[in-house]
Amino acid sequence: MRLVVCIDRDDDLGRKAGVQGPVIGRAAVLEAAMKLGAADPEDSDTNAMFAAVNLYDELLREKEQVEVAVLTGNERVGVVSDRQIAVEFNEVLSKVDVSSLYLVSDGAEDEHIIPILASRKPVDSVRRIYIRQSATLQGTYYTVVRALKDRKLRFKTVLPLASFLLFLGLVESLSVFYGLNIWSYGAIILLIFLGVYLLIWTFDIDEWMMEQVQYFTSDLRSGSVAVFLGALGGALFIMGILLGENAATTSGNPSAGYHIFEFLNNAIYWWVFAAVAVEVGSALRQTLAGKGFPSSFWVVGVSIVAFGVESYSLLYLAWNYLSNATTASSLPYFMGVALGVAMGTFAGVLRQYLHTQNTKETDTVSTA
Repeated sequence: MRLVVCIDRDDDLGRKAGVQGPVIGRAAVLEAAMKLGAADPEDSDTNAMFAAVNLYDELLREKEQVEVAVLTGNERVGVVSDRQIAVEFNEVLSKVDVSSLYLVSDGAEDEHIIPILASRKPVDSVRRIYIRQSATLQGTYYTVVRALKDRKLRFKTVLPLASFLLFLGLVESLSVFYGLNIWSYGAIILLIFLGVYLLIWTFDIDEWMMEQVQYFTSDLRSGSVAVFLGALGGALFIMGILLGENAATTSGNPSAGYHIFEFLNNAIYWWVFAAVAVEVGSALRQTLAGKGFPSSFWVVGVSIVAFGVESYSLLYLAWNYLSNATTASSLPYFMGVALGVAMGTFAGVLRQYLHTQNTKETDTVSTA
């Protein structure tokens, strides 16, 4: 049987209409959609649920065995909401014999959940719902904003603009530092700020940052060790910047390339230590909360170390090449690059293995 599934990642259905997920069946989904529409006529999740029912009817007319369901998450969009959706999806699978899925989505945000669904059942199709607006300036604005929630569209439009602004800002900042004051410092800061902002928006880093602030507040109140390790990671990151900047400014070499080399050479391993400290804190938080030690810790840990080893080695290889150094002196760094690639490959294989094991365990629980 195929399942038409609609995702309400931020749980508008529960918060506004008082309907708890999962909602299973055509009549139940229609009733939930009408309740949400009455509570908030502008909520796009209402249209997504009606679209799910519409697709359900289409498949029925084609003589397919099909069911429709709505999964709800949590207003804390991210890890918390996705975990809730996974729990509800497992509940649906325990009640409905599902062979594959059709996902009905009202935007790219809901489609972040596809890997979770696909890890359990194949996703055959994704239907995106856009709400048509009237031909007014305000309607055009909301249409554009909703369209820009599409990750692929952001990669094609926002990301190039962000990269261009960052490039201009960094180039002009270097020109100022080396005495070519073409633009004012204000213009440099503005360009870098706009570029960073657009990158944060493109990659949804703001959601991750909000999650980390919420975790930090919760950990601080409970006295969790994750707070201290997170603070240690932040201190190590800042230390890397300060030591790198100090090495670059005291090198005595006027070359801009050498300054960049000295900065990265003295900062990279501090940043690696910072990332490891933060990841250890996150793993301890989950363990002390009774959820078990996360198996993903080993994948992330190996990946972080691999990145550090490979970046450090590539940096020295590039510098040796520019300095016309001998091949023998570059051999250890070639070995470092190979080691980094090998560690990264191992992390990928380990991730696939753990993913397969988790899928088998989930299927075993669902069929039990």
